Amino acid sequence: MNVRTLCLAILHFEDATGYEIKKASAEGKYSYFVDVSFGSIYPALAKLEAEGCVTVRHEITAGKPARKVYSITDAGNAELRAALSETPGRDVFRSEFLLVAMLCDGLPQENIRTMIDERIAAKRAELKQLKDARATISLTGAQWTLSYGIACTSAALAYLESSRDELEAFAGTALENTERNAAQ
Repeated sequence: MNVRTLCLAILHFEDATGYEIKKASAEGKYSYFVDVSFGSIYPALAKLEAEGCVTVRHEITAGKPARKVYSITDAGNAELRAALSETPGRDVFRSEFLLVAMLCDGLPQENIRTMIDERIAAKRAELKQLKDARATISLTGAQWTLSYGIACTSAALAYLESSRDELEAFAGTALENTERNAAQ
């Protein structure tokens, strides 16, 4: 899946400006699907417009620059259906947190404790965001998708809370060995 498909998916539900699409795809309800850069959205929208997949109307508001509002066309809906009919690639999961956890033996225990606290707080916030979004959506597929996200996030949160002592116990063990060897 690519930025074009994501733009079309967002526009399938409602008209939007490029900025609204950027915001929704970076930190909103569409941020869970495709990793897109801000710099890729406007070129994708321009190409979609040139291909007749979206239309643009200019909205003028007093005292503000004109806004370009994008709408999906029948051709855009057909392209969206075609793109969604392809078998999706595997899910990609990356986590800087897990790299730090993997190497926690070389870090002070207090650093790891703080990092775990911050990660738990972030997962709780993410869980709240997902539950709030699910409460406002009536589409069956979107409800299922949000429930899947809630299940994954809940599992990660439960694991962090139940196994934090184990990770904290590993923290600093290489530092202790290095300091012990240096003292000998």
